[in-house]
Amino acid sequence: MSTVRIEFPGTCFAAQELPERACLPLFLTVQNSPLLFGCRSGLCGTCLIEVDADTGAAEPPDADEREALELYAPENPRARLACQLVPLGAMRIRKLASA
Repeated sequence: MSTVRIEFPGTCFAAQELPERACLPLFLTVQNSPLLFGCRSGLCGTCLIEVDADTGAAEPPDADEREALELYAPENPRARLACQLVPLGAMRIRKLASA
């Protein structure tokens, strides 16, 4: 099984090695990470993140996530909801405040 490295630059949180295509809420809630997860269904915006432009191999957002991102981060093309993100490769992410 392939793993992906998730880094949290600008924080004191250690990078995490997760299985490729891992469910971030499942793995990062158990680990020590700067991300909080609320509804886990993409509605609340608690897990709003920005994925570094140089990394971030992930499946593209589906229609429901795109709709939520239009509300929470309309001007940020790198914004994602961590609860909906399916990592396919290494990425650097940082927590954003939801609107």
